Amino acid sequence: MKIDLNATLRSHNTFGFDVLAEHLVHVTDRQEIPLFVEEAFKNKANWTILGGGSNLVLAKNLSGYVGLIATKGRRLLKETESHFYVEAMAGEVWHDFVAWTLEQGYLGLENLALIPGTVGAAPVQNIGAYGLELAEVFDSLEAFDTQTKQWVNLSKADCSFAYRDSIFKHQPHRYIVSSVCFALPKKWQANLSYAELAKAFADEKEINAQAIFKKVCEIRSAKLPDPNVIGNAGSFFHNPIVSNDQYLLLKQQLPHLVAYEVPFSSDQNKAWKLAAGWLIDQCGFKGYRQGAVGVYDKQALVLVNHGGGTGAELLQLAKEIQQKVYERFRVNLTIEPVIFQ
Repeated sequence: MKIDLNATLRSHNTFGFDVLAEHLVHVTDRQEIPLFVEEAFKNKANWTILGGGSNLVLAKNLSGYVGLIATKGRRLLKETESHFYVEAMAGEVWHDFVAWTLEQGYLGLENLALIPGTVGAAPVQNIGAYGLELAEVFDSLEAFDTQTKQWVNLSKADCSFAYRDSIFKHQPHRYIVSSVCFALPKKWQANLSYAELAKAFADEKEINAQAIFKKVCEIRSAKLPDPNVIGNAGSFFHNPIVSNDQYLLLKQQLPHLVAYEVPFSSDQNKAWKLAAGWLIDQCGFKGYRQGAVGVYDKQALVLVNHGGGTGAELLQLAKEIQQKVYERFRVNLTIEPVIFQ
């Protein structure tokens, strides 16, 4: 277990913020996870876990121990008449894992292509895109329970998945994910529930998973900046969910309001998901720059670090955006990435 002292985390967070970790611990083997926890507890020190650093804002140096999960491995765990059960270690790069599943003929993750980060971080956020959420293809995961000091297997129900949410967000220091298992259907069906995908394949008679994978990559690349070129964490705010009454009021005032009915909401309790990027764009923030940080010029939902910016500067900009959106629409925007400040 390699430990670097006062190590920069600039290359371990996709915003590229240059903050320091007092002890940066490189976890390359599953069995090093309990050793990492034991080391932190023994020294009565703070600890945190990093994967790909793609969903966090580092606005301060991190004291104590920072575990960089870099475990590798992927395999077909088992198969039944209906599903392939595919497992990947937490340190696997998510997009590479998705590409590998398709190469092996395990279909169903293609809508989640090109999402930055690691496999271990994916259930924490319950990642989702283009009509699919991780929870829909999730089977189980293995994690180290830092309270009981035991390895545990958690089912979908155990994880309490919700929109960009899970038990891991509400108990952030209890579990450290070591591997994740997905249940991928043998009878594959194209998921074209996202309007842009449906439009792209409207004239296609035969659609395959590789074609969807390629199209998702094209759409994401056109909308979102490459973190290796411009520091960012993808979507910075959740798409807010409002009641039917609030939606109808906004729609009356804003005929071009971009919104989607929340699936499975009843007529008596209908809810709508608003496009946060559209709301931000209407407030004039698209392409806005404040020093080294700003709003991406192609997608207002993405905040960026042009180079040399700090987490504190980015959070100040985020606060201004939240205030303006609330003043104009009476809608609260909540921040999606995890914040260290």
